[in-house]
Amino acid sequence: MSCFTLEATDGAARAGTIRTAHGDIPTPAFMPVGTKATVKLLHPDEVRAAGAHVILGNTYHLHFRPGEELIRDLGGIQRFQAWDGPVLTDSGGFQVFSLRHTIVKADDDGVTFRSVYDGTADRFTPASTAAIQTALGSDIAMCLDVCPPADATRGELEQAVRRTALWAALQVDAPRAEGQLRFGIAQGGTDRELRTRSIEEIAALGFDGNALGGLAVGEQRQAMFDTVEWAAPLLPADRPRYFMGIGDPEAILEVIERGIDMFDCVLPTRLGRTGTALTRDGRVNLKNARWARDEGPLDPDCSCPACVRFTRAYIRHLVNQNELLGLRLLSLHNLQLLLDLTAGARQAIQRGSFREYKRNALDRLLGGPQEEIQ
Repeated sequence: MSCFTLEATDGAARAGTIRTAHGDIPTPAFMPVGTKATVKLLHPDEVRAAGAHVILGNTYHLHFRPGEELIRDLGGIQRFQAWDGPVLTDSGGFQVFSLRHTIVKADDDGVTFRSVYDGTADRFTPASTAAIQTALGSDIAMCLDVCPPADATRGELEQAVRRTALWAALQVDAPRAEGQLRFGIAQGGTDRELRTRSIEEIAALGFDGNALGGLAVGEQRQAMFDTVEWAAPLLPADRPRYFMGIGDPEAILEVIERGIDMFDCVLPTRLGRTGTALTRDGRVNLKNARWARDEGPLDPDCSCPACVRFTRAYIRHLVNQNELLGLRLLSLHNLQLLLDLTAGARQAIQRGSFREYKRNALDRLLGGPQEEIQ
């Protein structure tokens, strides 16, 4: 039985529900990133109040610090971080292959690499990353895959597609935590032939959900959107569709329109920690002197604690003085904005008015200041 119920469509855009051991996830769903068992600077109750239904944790980092055995012994990832909702864990494959300088050896059995923490050698295999995620007890566990860079040669893409399928076949029936779902990942870059082949090979294994990996890694943005447009419909319609690693407002709307159900990104909290606010009218760099006397909120249409109570001038002061409150308020606001945008998209799909919703949102986003991050 599928964990996913498709409830409404509007063109290719979809609204549905993913059922997990720790609760339902309404889709489309933006997943805040809690790499090391925390969404940086934010209390779990704040993340929940902002509208998050699921957060992401990372197998690579949790494996090294504090270790999956400790988390297992303390009751699993939810209890460990005091989050009562679903958790998706990435396999760590992206971290290993994006830190290419740490790789010692990659072969059909797995990949040996040096830890970014202390340089000690470790090895990930399909079985070991599945076992780590079983110990963590996440609701959704991702398969170990090979994620090549944007400038990979066709030969490297072919190797990634072949090895990803080989590893996926070893993980689909691997032991799982109780109620744990497992998602496969298709590779192939923007190469239509290889991406299609990868989707077909991964989908044939019957995972609970399927992801498009190896995109948003530095390729041309329009090429990324074009790939999603023809690739998403190839994914099984009765399973969740996950675009890994995307989260700016424009891109969220674009991939939803193309049939994606789930997406994640560090962007909202990372921008918050650099003094930048996402608003419905574009990005606002609070370090800019133009906001020094601005008595307005970050976003007049936002109901987050930062916008309800504080001015741009005050938050700018906090940012320029390196006060943690300013970075916390910006992180929370940015997260709220993306979660509100995604929830609004779901409602628009259910009404049959997503295209209008997207157009209106982009008119404001792209017509605003779009300040550069300094």
